[in-house]
Amino acid sequence: MNEAYEFLSKAGIIMIPILLCSIVGLALFMERLWALQRTHVIPSRFIQVVSDLVRKRQFERAQALCEGNDSSIAAVLAAGLRYAGRDRATIKEIMEEAGQREAASLERGVGVLGSIANLAPLLGLLGTVTGMIKVFQQVVNQVGSAGGGQVNAGALANGIWEALLSTAAGLTVAIPAFVMYKYLTSRVDQLLVEMEERSLELADAMVALDKLPTPRISAEQLGSPSDSDEGDDAAPAEGSRGPSHSDATITSEQSRP
Repeated sequence: MNEAYEFLSKAGIIMIPILLCSIVGLALFMERLWALQRTHVIPSRFIQVVSDLVRKRQFERAQALCEGNDSSIAAVLAAGLRYAGRDRATIKEIMEEAGQREAASLERGVGVLGSIANLAPLLGLLGTVTGMIKVFQQVVNQVGSAGGGQVNAGALANGIWEALLSTAAGLTVAIPAFVMYKYLTSRVDQLLVEMEERSLELADAMVALDKLPTPRISAEQLGSPSDSDEGDDAAPAEGSRGPSHSDATITSEQSRP
């Protein structure tokens, strides 16, 4: 333990914020892993019970069940059930607003983890730069202002590797933090998409029966009445024509003596 402390202390005071970043990042990741469990966001058994109640038009019981549940989708469904019986556009708008609030709650702390992934290597670089400044100050002191002294190569190399420790420490914190950040963002996106799909499925069942959209029937399914009417009109018109010119000629020849 003492050796590790001495090893890290050689990197300078910049190791303190780097270690704090690692502790905060790990704590945020563990907390988000717990909060983003499916049972805390979209519990399957709860969804099944609420779906059965909504399809049976028992909106009050479904709303009471949602208000007594702490999951994210319960808050979205409770907001929609307060407007159950209205048109679909109103219910959908209310549920989308509630979904945005729950999305912000699910993403809480994830952005901080991303900031740690960006900040840690910069802190390490800062420690390296300040360490290199000290090393070259020592070189100048050894050489002397007149340039007659000699540089101790061992001391120079020792100062350089001590300065590089902070960069290594910053990258050691930043790389896992970046991986954890990407994992949590993908997890949040997956849960939000599934929560939206489940909510929209139940939103259709909350719409009033007299406001459900009626299916459109095409003209091909009904048949075109104009075509049959034209056919019916064309038949008598063709039969009602007068005698042709040849018929009139035959009649006139028969009437001669």
